[in-house]
Amino acid sequence: MKKKILLLSDDLRMHSGIATVSKDIVMETIHHYDWVQMAGAIKHPEEGKIFDMSPSIQKEFGVKDAYLKIYPVSGYGNEDLLREVLDIEKPDAILHYTDPRFWIWLYNMEAEIRRNTPIFYYNIWDDLPDPQYNTNYYKSSDLLMAISKQTYGINKRLLPEYEDWQITYVPHGISSRRFKKINDDETTLINFEDELKISEKKFRILYSNRNIRRKLPGDVVMAYKYFMEGLTPEQREECVLIFHCAPVDENGTDIPRVCRHLIPDYDVKFTYSWNNRPFNDAEMNLLFNSADVYINLASNEGFGLGSAEALTVGTPIIVNVTGGLQDQVGFKLNGKYVTHEQYTEIQSFHDDRKWKDNPDLTWGDWVKPVWPATRSLQGSVPTPYIFDDRCRFDDAADMIKEWYDMGKDKREKCGQKGREFVLSDNSMMTSKHMCQNFTDHMNTAFDNWKPRKRYSIFKA
Repeated sequence: MKKKILLLSDDLRMHSGIATVSKDIVMETIHHYDWVQMAGAIKHPEEGKIFDMSPSIQKEFGVKDAYLKIYPVSGYGNEDLLREVLDIEKPDAILHYTDPRFWIWLYNMEAEIRRNTPIFYYNIWDDLPDPQYNTNYYKSSDLLMAISKQTYGINKRLLPEYEDWQITYVPHGISSRRFKKINDDETTLINFEDELKISEKKFRILYSNRNIRRKLPGDVVMAYKYFMEGLTPEQREECVLIFHCAPVDENGTDIPRVCRHLIPDYDVKFTYSWNNRPFNDAEMNLLFNSADVYINLASNEGFGLGSAEALTVGTPIIVNVTGGLQDQVGFKLNGKYVTHEQYTEIQSFHDDRKWKDNPDLTWGDWVKPVWPATRSLQGSVPTPYIFDDRCRFDDAADMIKEWYDMGKDKREKCGQKGREFVLSDNSMMTSKHMCQNFTDHMNTAFDNWKPRKRYSIFKA
């Protein structure tokens, strides 16, 4: 009999990164587990409804006993709603996935839940110093799965008393069903590039990230500016910067205005919607295939889904050396890939003084890493301290120029190596790898976990 998992995360029908990965987790394991989701959104328009997705999933995936029910909630729910869903669905475990600060109400009722039901947590915490203020949150979970090698090291250092089965490494997995290489001469790609009006551009830089402060879209604009200033007028005509994000966001900036004021003469495209709707999976695949280079300069990043998706189609990347982006760089020490276990001691490669020019450290041909030039300690009341790893945008401009000077054929060969890396057992970044890791670790947790009569209640 299949175990039933209650997933607490973004509604898997949405288009956020959390929602996308949630969907992959569920769909790739639907033959192993029954699934229920308390499906979050800021103000969910379907709150209070219940959707039985089982028939459509059974038809799409050919799994006769597939089970998926969705309970839409605003925010991530509350104690009373969780009690109701637990009573109706009687799951064998709870899996929650996103920032721990969103789950205070869950941690406050852990003693009630964990008497009968284990709590599994897919931890996304992305930077140092080790967040000791999160320790009690982590202790409220019976199984901690880490989104990146750096996160794994954080978990191990904060919870040294946990057994090996309780702290594991499960990198995001990219679906090969959604993202695949398309040849340049395929009609669908040609038509897509024509509609975007980028067909004549020989060098296309793609930013596909949220328009929020830590993602630093303004720094991407400045990197593009510095890069373009080093070209001839004829060469500038060949280039375009593509923003796939909300052009204006109160949590970020007004990117079109930034571009009008700072780079008025350089070509920039915005592709937030397609015919007044979000891009679907096929269109996102076309967008990644149309790019020559993908760029992510975020100062904090749990994983960096967009750059991994770009690599999956063979598009080379430029990334800041921080958080989970390091996993995509393919770091090697003395010729061997750095493992998640090694991050317990290494912690991070973000210190340029120690690692940037270290001859023992190498990385994949598919990436131009940019090391943080500054590391400032930022904070707030719920997050008292976290490093803000900021690279210089002129350093990023240099990396853009290196990809440009390399030429299309060499870039494609480098991108192909990146695609091979992402699909390999060394990276474990396919949805197949991710979901095999999920099933292995959760099954081990089921075998080892035992209900307890008493837990100490953590009050946030």
